[in-house]
Amino acid sequence: MNHAAPGTLSTAELRRRLRQTGGRGRKLRGLLALLRPYRGKVALMFVALAAATAAALAPPPLAKLAIDDGIIPGDVATLNLVVVAFVISALVYWGATYAQTYLVGWVGQRALQDLRLRIFRHLQDQPVGFYERRQAGQLISRMTNDVQALDSLVTDSVVTLFQASLTLLGTIVILALLDAELALLTFLIFPVMAVASLAFRIASADAYARTRETIGAITAYLQESLSGIRIVRSFGQEPQHARRFRELNERHRAANLATVNLNAAYFPGVELLSALATGAILLYGGIQAIDGNVTIGVLVGFVAALNGFFDPIQQLSQLYTTYQSGMAALDKIFELLDEEPDLVDRPGAVDLPILRGEIEFRDVSFCYRAGDEAVWALRDVSLTVAPGQTVALVGATGAGKSTIAKLVARFYDPTRGAVLVDGHDLREVTQASLRTQMGVVPQEGFLFSGTIGDNIAFGRPDASGEEIRAAARAVGVHEFVAQLEQGYDTQVGERGTQLSAGQRQLVAFARALIADPRILILDEATSNVDLHTEGHIEDGLRRLLAGRTSIVIAHRLSTIRQAARIVVLEDGHVVEQGTHDELLAAEGAYWRLYQAWQESAAA
Repeated sequence: MNHAAPGTLSTAELRRRLRQTGGRGRKLRGLLALLRPYRGKVALMFVALAAATAAALAPPPLAKLAIDDGIIPGDVATLNLVVVAFVISALVYWGATYAQTYLVGWVGQRALQDLRLRIFRHLQDQPVGFYERRQAGQLISRMTNDVQALDSLVTDSVVTLFQASLTLLGTIVILALLDAELALLTFLIFPVMAVASLAFRIASADAYARTRETIGAITAYLQESLSGIRIVRSFGQEPQHARRFRELNERHRAANLATVNLNAAYFPGVELLSALATGAILLYGGIQAIDGNVTIGVLVGFVAALNGFFDPIQQLSQLYTTYQSGMAALDKIFELLDEEPDLVDRPGAVDLPILRGEIEFRDVSFCYRAGDEAVWALRDVSLTVAPGQTVALVGATGAGKSTIAKLVARFYDPTRGAVLVDGHDLREVTQASLRTQMGVVPQEGFLFSGTIGDNIAFGRPDASGEEIRAAARAVGVHEFVAQLEQGYDTQVGERGTQLSAGQRQLVAFARALIADPRILILDEATSNVDLHTEGHIEDGLRRLLAGRTSIVIAHRLSTIRQAARIVVLEDGHVVEQGTHDELLAAEGAYWRLYQAWQESAAA
């Protein structure tokens, strides 16, 4: 699916171009790919940049003409022409710099806007397994800290790179034309500065990469700590978290201090070298002027032009700081964009028609990696759920219940075997057509920031107010919402923290009901609901399940008894299945679980 706006590169196309080259060339190619959709304005930007640079180079030659051809011979006409040229160059510089600054900002912000959107859509396309492997805080850092570092590279560094380079080349030509001997004396500084710059580049590359890694670690830990602040407070672990954050903060400070030390050693050295070179030119050139070998105008123009020689070198040296930081950020961003989703629609995948709701597992096995070890969550599971039937999955923790639910929702593909819906292998159909006919109510009733009404209508944004209220009444949400001052317009806060756990779960039930799914998965969805609340929603839950194929994972006996069939899992195998009464009569695995539940309830 191509999400890119017209005229921009899709994420897949950007990744394809990036894979064609590697290392630093890969990053520069990627940077150019970001700017490609705006190449017209980029071209205008470089025209303005060249004009501004040429205008900035004009004063030294004009100063030479003013002194040698105007002031010394007393030629007022020539002096007037030179002054007019000065004014024209100043106006050109003003206009070109304005256009350049505007175009750089325009192109840079558009490119970064595209990049943020591309990263966000890329993250949306990733399967559930991707988020089980990556910390949310690190992903947030890619979108915020790294894009901000790239902002400086795109909007400032690119311009400085070309402007300083053009200024340096133009100044070299001017110095050579003014006096070749003085120019050659000036150029002797090149080897010294080249060696110093190379040493600085090698030393700073790793330092700037470490700063990107440490800020990512800080963001990740901060996000995790804030998300789990209730647990932190409950266990009194604030001091431990403060110590851990202090350690991460110290690592970040040390990484940044390494770059500070490098900058402190290098940049003042460049300034000292340029000052010594200017002094040498003044001494030698002054002697030449006294001896009559060069004119006063040449010497003044030459010394004035020296700023155009050393300043660009200093700018290019300082640019490397931003460049290294931006390249390190770019590397992290493209590393993320290069990560292909491992669960995508196959070429030629078909859209599911309106489902009857039959689910079939054919000899399904599923394996995941735990470090270097392969762990089998399911082995050779064969199971059929008839349309409209409610099947409860029971078993100890780790038996494979949630894995079955995730395979039905196609959050994962089976390692072996096939999962079919109405006879369609889920690997052969589009994910969108499956998800629009499926509802999932997880153990945690996750709500988004916004109102209660917005959260109920999440699966059907076009739902009317009456439809929202009808779904709420069906599962018992309306009773507590009606008591709130703002009713369905009540803000729930981040993750729904303004509501109790039971209220959040009731809203999640209403959200599933209003979407009217053909297949419904309840993953321990009543575990956070107290017995009093569960009694209120039992009728609503029956209405939610009625006529839908449902897979229910639950520990509550009241929920399990509603199921037409109970499937018992042990170590990834189906060991029993039948009704509640049949399984109790068999006195097998389910009977043992039932006895344990009764003892737990009695305690």
